[in-house]
Amino acid sequence: MSTVIRLGDVAEFVRGITFKPTDVVPADTPGSVPCMRTKNVQKELDLSDVWSVDSGFVRRSEQYLKAGDILVSSANSWNLVGKCCWIPESANGATFGGFIAALRPDPDRIDPRYLYHWFSSPRTQATVRSFGRQTTNISNLDFARCLRMDIPLPGRTGQRHIAGVLDRVNALRVKRREAIGLLDDLSQSIFLDMFGDPARNPKNWPMSKIGNLVESANYGTSEKASSVGDLPVLRMGNITYSGAVDLTDLKFMDRATTDEKYLVRRGDVLFNRTNSAELVGKAAIYRGSDELAFAGYLVRARVNGDNNAEYLAAFLNTRYAKRVLRGMCKSIVGMANINAKELQSISIAEPPRWLQDEFAGRIEALESLRCAHSQHLTELDALFSSLQNRAFRGELSLSAATSAA
Repeated sequence: MSTVIRLGDVAEFVRGITFKPTDVVPADTPGSVPCMRTKNVQKELDLSDVWSVDSGFVRRSEQYLKAGDILVSSANSWNLVGKCCWIPESANGATFGGFIAALRPDPDRIDPRYLYHWFSSPRTQATVRSFGRQTTNISNLDFARCLRMDIPLPGRTGQRHIAGVLDRVNALRVKRREAIGLLDDLSQSIFLDMFGDPARNPKNWPMSKIGNLVESANYGTSEKASSVGDLPVLRMGNITYSGAVDLTDLKFMDRATTDEKYLVRRGDVLFNRTNSAELVGKAAIYRGSDELAFAGYLVRARVNGDNNAEYLAAFLNTRYAKRVLRGMCKSIVGMANINAKELQSISIAEPPRWLQDEFAGRIEALESLRCAHSQHLTELDALFSSLQNRAFRGELSLSAATSAA
């Protein structure tokens, strides 16, 4: 049986430290401390790019993270404020910046993992976002209102069982995502094995320009898309950095009013020409059969009959190509841009068509595996969401929890 209490009865928010970007120091600087920031708050704590600052910026001992804290984005765009992640042992003793906060549980009153699963649940996240105080393009977390939120609290045994079930299902989701990531790495390894590092061209393939490999490179439609319509529109957010087309968040327009030149067909390579400096140049090949349009921030490169689109897409996703693209992009009002002409001017090796086709066959086999993993991940996501909803509505009994796990 659950009781209902206030969040503030079992946890507190600790605000981060204040510093300037110029205060960041190398990680090996004596007296420095790792400092988490908004970028590090992902589904799991992202430790791939951690800043360090002098420990003198930490004014209070509670501003050092503890394993079991929940790191929360407290100043962000409206749709991201409240986003959170768990603090593992590996981040114990780090500090955190002023745009994030630590939600610190009282372990004598609540199981920390139970609190994490409750706070990260879609229902709670939506409530937290609704509390945001909006300023110019930024929403600020209302700590006081958050601490007044009601949280269902079963006994300690019930909390541990619920957290354990959700942890086990989530571990399966993490492993599935890792498997998909390994397939991304494998496709690049196959490219390098068959064609060599494009930075050095060790196999001495004839050199050409991307423009010589394509029959056309066109911009997408500038027509505004919306949530209604019968024609899905690919936007820059639908192209992932790893080189895939993500169809989970689509906008639409009317097919009857859309020119044929803005349509995508199987085998087209889509290139993100305008984005932040870190993301500009994302590229992916469309392997589907459904009719789609593409938006103006994308370039559609249609490969000619002498080459294979899989080869071009894989080249654009190599570290070398991304480095070249970053070096040639122009920044305008915080956005980086590469136009179609510049894209076509990039040098590229041109191996024989038969070898490109052999590469495409291997990628097709990897894509079949990726689809199977993605389908299983979708099923696990649905199971996790169902268990989460039932758990925090008090509908997940210990026996049901045990069988679901």
